[in-house]
Amino acid sequence: MKRLMILTALIPFAALAQPLNTMNNPNQQGYVIPSQQRMQTEMMSQQQQQKGMLNQQLRTQTQMQQQSLQNQMNANTQRVQQGQVREQPLPNKNGGMLGGMTSTGSGQQHMLPPQSNGRMLNPQN
Repeated sequence: MKRLMILTALIPFAALAQPLNTMNNPNQQGYVIPSQQRMQTEMMSQQQQQKGMLNQQLRTQTQMQQQSLQNQMNANTQRVQQGQVREQPLPNKNGGMLGGMTSTGSGQQHMLPPQSNGRMLNPQN
């Protein structure tokens, strides 16, 4: 009788208990194993972190390449500007090395016979 009274006293508390989780049924369609779901969630977060890191590395690399190209362009521009300032025609008396020298006047003989323009187009030998 004492047990029956205890049991009747606990019945209202049994109504407040949470019902069984019907979504956690392995035989039901769409059931996901909790440990597998945790692993998938963890892997997704790792992939998102790695994607963020790769995007940051790509941005950094792109900025470095752009900076390097800009530096090269600046250096080339500076070189051209300095070259234009420095390049002044030198006095060229007697045609310099290219002109004014004859085989008899310079004391040297040419290794090849003199050729006229267009000789390869109209071979006469």
